[in-house]
Amino acid sequence: MLCWGNASFGQLGLGGIDEEVVIEPRRCDFFINKNVRDVGCGNRHTGFVLDDGTVYTCGCNDLGQLGHDKSRKKPEQVGALDAQIIVAVSCGEAHTLALNDKGQVFSWGHAAHGQIGVSIAEDYIRVPRNIKSLSDIQIVQVACGHHHSLALSKESNIYSWGQNQYGQLGLGSEKRKESAPRHIKSLSGIPFAHIAAGGGHSFALTISGAIFGWGRNKFGQLGLNDETDRSDPALLKSLRSQKIIYICCGEDHTAALTKEGGVFTFGAGGYGQLGHNSASHEVNPRKVFELMGNIVTQIACGRQHTLAFVPSSGRIYSFGLGGNGQLGIGSTSNKKSPSMVKGNWLTHEDYVRRLPEANGCYCVKRIYSGGDQSFAHYFTIQNCLPPDDFRKCNCSRKIWTLDEALIRRWLNYSSGRLPPEIVNEIDKVFSSAASLNGSFLSTSNNDHYRTSSKFSGVDMNVARLLLNKLMDPSQPQIAQQVAASLEKNLIPRLTSSPPDIECLRLYLTLPECPLMTETNNFRSLAIPFAKAIVSLDKAPLKVLENWWSLLEPTLYMRIVQLYKDVVVHLLKLPNNRIPPAEQWIFYTFLNTAFGVLEILHRVNEKAAQIISYDKFYIHEVQDFVDIRKDYFNWFQQQASGMIADPPVTICTYPFVFDAQAKTTLLQTDAVMQMQEAVDNANRQNISSWFHPIVESVDTCLILIVRRDNIVGDAMEVLRKTKNIDYKKPMRVIFVGEEAVDAGGVRKEFFLLVMRELLDPKYGMFRYYKKSRLIWFSDQTFEDIDLFHLIGVVCGLAIYNFTIIELKFPLALYKKLLQKKPSLEDLKELKPVVGRSMQRLLDYTEDDIEETFCLYFTITVDHFGTIEDRELIPNGAETPVNKKNRQEYVDAYVDYIFNESVAALFSAFSAGFHKVCGGKVLELFQPNELQAMVIGNTVYDWKELEKSTEYKGEYWAEHPTIKMFWEVFHKLPLEKKKQFLLFLTGSDRIPILGMKSLKLVIQPTGGGDQFLPVAHTCFNLLDLPKYSHKETLRSKLIQAIDHYEGFSLV
Repeated sequence: MLCWGNASFGQLGLGGIDEEVVIEPRRCDFFINKNVRDVGCGNRHTGFVLDDGTVYTCGCNDLGQLGHDKSRKKPEQVGALDAQIIVAVSCGEAHTLALNDKGQVFSWGHAAHGQIGVSIAEDYIRVPRNIKSLSDIQIVQVACGHHHSLALSKESNIYSWGQNQYGQLGLGSEKRKESAPRHIKSLSGIPFAHIAAGGGHSFALTISGAIFGWGRNKFGQLGLNDETDRSDPALLKSLRSQKIIYICCGEDHTAALTKEGGVFTFGAGGYGQLGHNSASHEVNPRKVFELMGNIVTQIACGRQHTLAFVPSSGRIYSFGLGGNGQLGIGSTSNKKSPSMVKGNWLTHEDYVRRLPEANGCYCVKRIYSGGDQSFAHYFTIQNCLPPDDFRKCNCSRKIWTLDEALIRRWLNYSSGRLPPEIVNEIDKVFSSAASLNGSFLSTSNNDHYRTSSKFSGVDMNVARLLLNKLMDPSQPQIAQQVAASLEKNLIPRLTSSPPDIECLRLYLTLPECPLMTETNNFRSLAIPFAKAIVSLDKAPLKVLENWWSLLEPTLYMRIVQLYKDVVVHLLKLPNNRIPPAEQWIFYTFLNTAFGVLEILHRVNEKAAQIISYDKFYIHEVQDFVDIRKDYFNWFQQQASGMIADPPVTICTYPFVFDAQAKTTLLQTDAVMQMQEAVDNANRQNISSWFHPIVESVDTCLILIVRRDNIVGDAMEVLRKTKNIDYKKPMRVIFVGEEAVDAGGVRKEFFLLVMRELLDPKYGMFRYYKKSRLIWFSDQTFEDIDLFHLIGVVCGLAIYNFTIIELKFPLALYKKLLQKKPSLEDLKELKPVVGRSMQRLLDYTEDDIEETFCLYFTITVDHFGTIEDRELIPNGAETPVNKKNRQEYVDAYVDYIFNESVAALFSAFSAGFHKVCGGKVLELFQPNELQAMVIGNTVYDWKELEKSTEYKGEYWAEHPTIKMFWEVFHKLPLEKKKQFLLFLTGSDRIPILGMKSLKLVIQPTGGGDQFLPVAHTCFNLLDLPKYSHKETLRSKLIQAIDHYEGFSLV
């Protein structure tokens, strides 16, 4: 051991020497053939821990700080600790703490401020005492300020006691001293790596390099850009991204070491102890410029000086106050910038290579400092390990974290009863939020040091692998203990306002634990965990949302699926088996699970869909909930503002509805609106009996049309119709036809009128041959009001539950739902142009201007004249290049779908929404709205047969019915579609599927000479009892080939 500095009280351990000041490193013979584990330096005393766990002290003993009454000039063993294996020591101004291998803390010395953590009547104690209040807590680190003490537990809890004049205990506004350790609860859940204490200030460093400081700040020693004391821990934001891995404190200054080997200092600089070549104080952390270029691996702070060790040269550098020789530079002058400590220093490599002739040269193992003394532990020939590197974690002094080694140790015990110590370890880890927050960190490129509101620092793959490995089916007792600890200790203690973003990591990793997905753990784990998520304050929830948004789709889907499963599990519970007293709990559970899904859905939408929107659909909802009734309850709740009964309405969370459920909701909404319109009409009619001024009205919207003028007649009626009448049930009457409209006549009306309206020959819509689709024509001569009426007709079709044929691209439905068309929509409408645009975007060379020769223009045919129209101002003079090509494509798409048809679409949309607007429609995705309007072509003919019902003597096994289905299944696809048109009025399938058609077949009189007859209004087929299969086939084809026209059957 080499030592230098103030020796006036014997604190260097050199024995009875004449000098009071040692100005350059001197060997302390006491430590020959002894290996030192730790050194603690107080203002005027020093403590040493040897590898065998014994403690030696020397220096001033006025207040019992040495723990013995022997010589003060050279190290003497603290006999009272003989029975202990001490692993660490720390010294304050006049008190000492020692930590043993079991995590117990012993203290002695000055006690007037409560700094020894033991309640006594005297001002000091000379014999070490166990701090009983910490005896049940495993401590891994201790640190002493002048008159206060800190301890870090294995669970990452920080305890403080002693003087609190400056708030150095971090316990809030109370400034009174504490004689017993108190938990700093405001730091709960944060995974800490290191604690440090200065004269009257304190620091805690997290595993990922975040620094919290509190206490005295007169000189800016907290690095917070001011000189205001703090009684609550404050985050040092300026160093968060600097990868800080170690921190130490002087009396009024602080030094921090980075992962890259850089040093930051801040606080009091009057003696040059900050190393910035000035005597100024620094209220912000500042890098020590003169150490840049050197990789520093160790730092140590004395009272008003600083040491730094550079292993590449083997040298120690010092700066600051030198009046007591503590700089070791051969003089007592102060140094404002790093100066080399005198000595024959060797690097570790040189030392190993020159062992025989290395006498008189020193290879530093570790440096220590405190007060006005400094120490350098050096290697002996027998022990040539590399020097300590503060950038590497000391496993014996770290908090619990879950890693592969620990899991392997737990799994090594054969199945059966686990030893108590293993049970205790499992309990400690899974009861500690901080332990889980410090686990599964991303270590490639030290990524976790970049933890921020946008990056979690967690390696999710490692989390999944380790948690799955731990939940070994052959070790069920481990899973049971983990579940118990999570349920009883961890989840109930999660706070709505975590102190730091590092506390939020467990919200990412815990859902990866297989226990969470087990149905029998939903009530005890998954739902309480969901409650913790939805209870988070706005700021931490925003961070969690940011982290979720960056997850891989498979990981994101896992948490979505978890809470979908929870919802289904709860919905499956039969209501009659839930006791009335537990009904409210049930609804709370359901709301909580939905609440998490709602947050996840919001994140998914904001992140442009991490997973497809339909992954949130819970298809089972309609199996367990009457969503018509649910919608009615929700509607009443919205209208009245009162709490619904039941208190959970699924309609509050519409993102879980699939297309079929949404269609049911839309139909329910339409029925309710129709009923309201009919009721209003009836009330008006009753009023008209008593008040002749009041005009009587129809309870239906009646359209009387001629087949040969169907468009003109329909438009005439609709132009005169009041907005309120659109909400009434619709009835269609074809002039000269006797059919009563129970739905079938209405179906045919929509089919015929839309076929006419959308015919390109009228010039309102343009037909694209390649895609066989139509789009609004910007060259129409028709009145814009006609587009409004077409929108009304489309709205009426949906409102009256009728499928119509619209050969529009998906872009129409996007625009109706306020979503922007994209290049994909251009590809659908104009495939050749769309592919060209994609080639432009995919082109990798830089010669786009020469290769494509494009400008910000579009070529259009304007009534036979070819014109170039600018897509942006001065577009004809703006060439398309690599930098602006995306802007060009976006402008092209915008012109086709928006700019060129703005007035026409606006009129169409206004008409459509006049009938079919509202919140329910907004729930649909564009492709779902498309499928609902025009139906789909997902044909399942077996499902059609299975869902068909029979009347009279017909049944599924009747010979005529069996013959019918044999014939039908052998028909070509076009004939099958024609049959659907003949029987239902449309050849497309409703969004609710084949089963929703509900075909009915009934027998009819007559024989082989009669045709099958369709009652389109009811999807009812009159099928004669044919004698032969060929006759049935012939008559069926004859019937479906001539289906237009209605008459009473």
